[in-house]
Amino acid sequence: MSVIDLQWAQYIECKYIPPLAWYLYVIIVLCNMKTFSLFTAALAAFSSVVDAVTISQITGNKFLSPYNGQTVSDVRGLVTAKGPNGIFLRSTSPDGDSRSSESIYVFSSAVGGTLNVGDIITLGGTITEYRSSSAYLFLTELIRPVNVTVVSSGNTVTPVFVGAGSRVPPTQQFTGLDNYDVLGLPNNQSLISVVNPTLVPTRYGLDFWESLSSELVTIRGVRAISKPNNFRDTWVTGDWPVTGRNSRGGLTMTDRDSNPEAIIIGTPLDGTRNPTDTVLGDSIADITGIVQYTFGYYYILPLTAVQVTASPTPETAPPTTLVSSSTCSGLTVGQYNVENLAPSSAHLPTIARDIVQYLRSPDLMFLQEIQDNNGPTNDAVVSANLTLATLVASIAAQGGKNYSFVEIPPVDDTNGGQPGGNIRNAYIYNNATLRLRNANPGSSTEAVQVTSGPSLSSNPGLIDPTNPAWEASRKPLVVQWETLDGRNPFFTVDVHFTSKGGGSSIEGDPRPPVNGGVDQRIAQANTTAVSHPIRSLLPLRFLRSY
Repeated sequence: MSVIDLQWAQYIECKYIPPLAWYLYVIIVLCNMKTFSLFTAALAAFSSVVDAVTISQITGNKFLSPYNGQTVSDVRGLVTAKGPNGIFLRSTSPDGDSRSSESIYVFSSAVGGTLNVGDIITLGGTITEYRSSSAYLFLTELIRPVNVTVVSSGNTVTPVFVGAGSRVPPTQQFTGLDNYDVLGLPNNQSLISVVNPTLVPTRYGLDFWESLSSELVTIRGVRAISKPNNFRDTWVTGDWPVTGRNSRGGLTMTDRDSNPEAIIIGTPLDGTRNPTDTVLGDSIADITGIVQYTFGYYYILPLTAVQVTASPTPETAPPTTLVSSSTCSGLTVGQYNVENLAPSSAHLPTIARDIVQYLRSPDLMFLQEIQDNNGPTNDAVVSANLTLATLVASIAAQGGKNYSFVEIPPVDDTNGGQPGGNIRNAYIYNNATLRLRNANPGSSTEAVQVTSGPSLSSNPGLIDPTNPAWEASRKPLVVQWETLDGRNPFFTVDVHFTSKGGGSSIEGDPRPPVNGGVDQRIAQANTTAVSHPIRSLLPLRFLRSY
C-alpha cells in the first residue's frame, strides 16, 4: 500500500468519512489514484456535514458556537415557542451543564407555519452567528432548515424558572472582560467575539443570560424599573436578589455596579402589544417568554403582552419637603434639564408644573437645554429671552413664584444639540430673595475672570468659552449671587457636558463598552474644575450643577 493509500485508510478508520465516501475511495483505488483531487473535493463537501449533534453541543459553553458555519443534520428538539420569523427549539437530550443553552433559534418563517408548540422534531441546517451591528453580540441560529420531520406532537412544554431557589442572575459584573468596572477606562480593550470566553453564569450577567439564549423561561415577582420606550419595551427585575433597590422600586447604579440582573421585556411573540403607561415600580404578572439577544441587549420576548397588576402608592413621587425660608440659611436650589425647550414646546407647561408642585418653586433653578426663541428653526436667532419669559410666565400662572432669568446667548450653531436650537444653560431665580451681585453680563466669547473681592469680571460669565473642550457643546455659566440685603454672596456654575452619544451598548461586544464622548467630557470636567479663576473660589460658598 502506498503512503497515500495508508493515509486514507487511517482517515477512514477514524470514521470521518460517511458511507458514500467509501464508494468514492474504492473508485479512486481502482483508478490508481488518478482522480485524487476530485476525491479530496468530494470528501470536503461530505465531511462538513455534522451528524446527530445535540443543541447544547451546538450552543456550547461560550458566546460563539463551535459549529459556526457548519451544516448539521438530525438535530432533535422540542418546539417551545413560535415567532413571526422562526421557532425556538429545546434539546430533548440536555447535557446538565448550566453554561450551555439547551435551546436554539431556528430562523425560517416557512418552517414555523407547519409546526406547533409541543412538537418534537428532527431537522438539519446551517449553524450561523447573526448580528445586525458590529457593536452587538452574536445570536446563534440554525438557518436554512432541511429534512424537518415531526417525531411526535402534543408534548408538554415546561418553561425554565428563573428566580429565587433556581437560576438567578449575578448582580454586579457584566463580563470577565470589564476589569470589574463596566464603565471603566480605558474602554474597548477587547471584544467578546474575539476572546469568546467560557461562560461563568454564576458570576457575570451577560454570561448568565447567554447561557439561557433562546430558552423559554418564566419569571415571577416582576417589577418595572423603567417606563416603556418607544417600542413599548420595559426594563424589569424578577424574584431574585438585586442591588441598589430604591424607594420607588427602581435600581440605583453604584460604583462598579450597573445592575446586570435587569432584563428588558420586549415585543410579545403572539403579536399583541405591551402597555405604554407602565411606570417605575409597577408590579407585573408572571412573564413567560424567550430569552433572546437583539438590538444590542438581552431581552425576554413574552408569549403575550405584559399585564400590570399593581402600581406603587402614591402613583407618582411625592413633592420635596424642602421649602424656602427666603433667607440665606434657608434658600432652596433646584435643577432641571428641560430637553430642548422652546416657547412653543408642548412640554413647557408640564415643566412649569413640576417646578411648582414637585420642587415647590426653589429660590434658584439651574436649567439646561434652553433653546432659542424659535427653537429648531435654523437661522440667525440666538436669544432665548422669549423661551425663558414663556417658562416663568407659566410657572407664575400655576401658582409658582415670580422668577427672573439670566442667560448668555451663544454664537450661532456652536453649542451642539438639536440643529438650529442653540441650546444653552440658564438660571431662573426668585427676585424677592436673590439678585446678581454687581450684574455685568459677559459675552459668548469672553472668558470670565475672578477679580478682587472676590468678584467676577463679568456676571454672569462663561468659563473659557473658546477652549476646544467646548466644541459643539454648552459652556458653563457662572454667576455670583447675593441676598437682597447685599450680604452672603455665593457663586454657582451651571454645567451641561457634551452628550454621551456614540457609545456602545452596556451589553455589547466591546469590553468595557465604548464610553461615547468620554475624552471630551474629561477635558470639560478638567477645564471646569481646575480653571484658575474658578479654582480660586472653591473655599467660598460654591454650587455646581451638571
